[in-house]
Amino acid sequence: MATFSQILQPYQGQKIAIYGLSVQTENILSNWVWECEMIGLLDGYRTSGELYGKPIISMEYAAASGVKLVLVAARPDSCKVIAKRIEKICRENHIAVLDCQGNNLLARKTASYHFAAGTGITKAQLSQLITRYEAVSVDLFDTLVMRQTLFPTDTFELTDCYLRKKGIEIEDFAQKRLGSEKYLSRSGNPTLQEIYAYMLEQYSVSSADAETLARLEWSVDRNLIVPREELCEFLRGIYRQGKPVYIVSDTFYTKNQLAQLLEKCGFTCYTDILSSCGCQTSKTQQLFERLKDRLQGKSCIHIGDSVVADVESAEKHGIAACRIYSGLDLLEQVGYLGLWDQIGSLSSRVRTGMLAARLLNSPFQFESEKAEMCIKQAGDIGFLLFAPLLCDFVFWLHRHIQSSHIENIWFSARDGYLIKKLYDRLEGPANSIYFLTSRTAAIRAGMENEEDIRYVEEMRFSGTLREQLAERFGLHLPDTEPVSGNLAAYTDAILEKARISRENYQAYIQQLEVQDGNIAFFDFVARGTVQMYVDRLVPNPITGFYFLQLDQKYMEDKGLHIVPFYSEDEREHSNIFQNYYILETILTSPEPTVLEFSENGAPCYAKETRKENQLNCIQEVQNGIMEYFQTYVSLFPDWMYTNDKSLGEAILSLIHKIRISDKTFLELAVEDPFFGRKSAVQELL
Repeated sequence: MATFSQILQPYQGQKIAIYGLSVQTENILSNWVWECEMIGLLDGYRTSGELYGKPIISMEYAAASGVKLVLVAARPDSCKVIAKRIEKICRENHIAVLDCQGNNLLARKTASYHFAAGTGITKAQLSQLITRYEAVSVDLFDTLVMRQTLFPTDTFELTDCYLRKKGIEIEDFAQKRLGSEKYLSRSGNPTLQEIYAYMLEQYSVSSADAETLARLEWSVDRNLIVPREELCEFLRGIYRQGKPVYIVSDTFYTKNQLAQLLEKCGFTCYTDILSSCGCQTSKTQQLFERLKDRLQGKSCIHIGDSVVADVESAEKHGIAACRIYSGLDLLEQVGYLGLWDQIGSLSSRVRTGMLAARLLNSPFQFESEKAEMCIKQAGDIGFLLFAPLLCDFVFWLHRHIQSSHIENIWFSARDGYLIKKLYDRLEGPANSIYFLTSRTAAIRAGMENEEDIRYVEEMRFSGTLREQLAERFGLHLPDTEPVSGNLAAYTDAILEKARISRENYQAYIQQLEVQDGNIAFFDFVARGTVQMYVDRLVPNPITGFYFLQLDQKYMEDKGLHIVPFYSEDEREHSNIFQNYYILETILTSPEPTVLEFSENGAPCYAKETRKENQLNCIQEVQNGIMEYFQTYVSLFPDWMYTNDKSLGEAILSLIHKIRISDKTFLELAVEDPFFGRKSAVQELL
């Protein structure tokens, strides 16, 4: 570990600033002997005033003053938050950012998808270690439980979002909330309500009371918390063996609130809870001495994620310690999976936190020799990889439909099956229809002339002319009848078949009780062929809302109104083309493709080619997507305004980088009978 002299040596004679207003900063300044010009102190919630005899300045002022180094005096988890906050301005102005151990906080970490380069404890090693002691204590936050957001301070911003939805606006709420906690923590261990009482008085806020604010933040945070399942189950086993298990936490929550959190997480196997605000002392002070009073001479090992608060502080008080990595620690070890540059907004931090809370929930990532990450369950594939980008699409679709004069929403089969379910979670199903169609069904009913036949023929079919007549137009010629020439030779037969198909299709549409007015027509990835031919079946104007439109220039003269989620320019600069086939495979419905309709408007389906286990697998993936969607909407109140497309796309690309072991998923077929194509998902990874 570098000394301060070594850290500051390259900056002798240059201007530097310290980020942080804690006691750690005071200690640094009281022992200041280095030949650097200390121009001031930085903080996330104050940009003026004075502390420890130094001015408090803004980051903009520091950059304009020619600062060459920002020294961050904060806990490791806070260092990550601070680095993200000031990264852009520091890079633009060539300012180094180091922590008090000399670590470069702006260093680009190489993305990896395994933990082979790191070291961490296994369950077997921890079990062996615990046998030496008569009792166990465990840290709560980031050790036994974790939040579904990237940084702890995100809770304050989420609370602010909920306040604004209630019509309560407190300027710079998150900064004032954090600043109040920091100030009170310098001389004590405040409760959440005490923090808000101070904040309201200090900043003359009269639009809310402390009890209401504390209750709201508690509710928001409680919603974010999930258990770290493997560690919880491990400690249940320890407790059932007869060993006392103590929860020891630095927190502004009361003992009763912590008990409620643990109950929510399904963990009740503990002997007692010690909270810093309840005991009026922290881990770095005398909280471990309070634990020793409970132990009554028993030997104990403490488990926690913080090197300083959990490991060093426990050992200082004669208690053995074992470090367990937090989800954020693990995410940092793998270079944030290459997602760091896409993480900026609060919504992106919530999404990344949700990913970490599922993918890196277990601290025991070092069980195998390769220590590689692996997604084992189909539901997790949906939750982790597919859901973020699909969420953004549904939010985008919702915004567009809300701002348009649309009376009917048609989610076309089969890609609209899941998308309709997601959309209906936001809006309700009142004007939403799962519209039975397919490229084949629309073409069979839409053929009106030779130009239509030529249009279809240009979409090359991988098969014989006989097979194309049967597959695309429903013309099943006897095996004894020779087939020759091209589609034009069968124009009359195709058009006559189309006339019948059109009447049958309209019989189906009449059953839908279509309202007067515009139709929003969802298609996932398409040219616009289905929309073009369905448009001939109804009098209503149709606007297409697509995830991605193919061959836009080719379709310009077709008179279609299509609004794509991915613009042409975005498409050219993304890798979405590599992955949309996989998305199509899992968006599909349990029914096979609809080919046409009977006289009474009943759908006629193609033969099902998927096996039961494959259909079950698709359902599990979709359940994972639904779970993610519902969780995200419940966590983030401003979901309708979010647009994290680049992050969603980057997460989707992880399907090529993280090992997937669900055999059924890998064997799912990507089928397109209209073109006569079929391939396994595994071939696309």
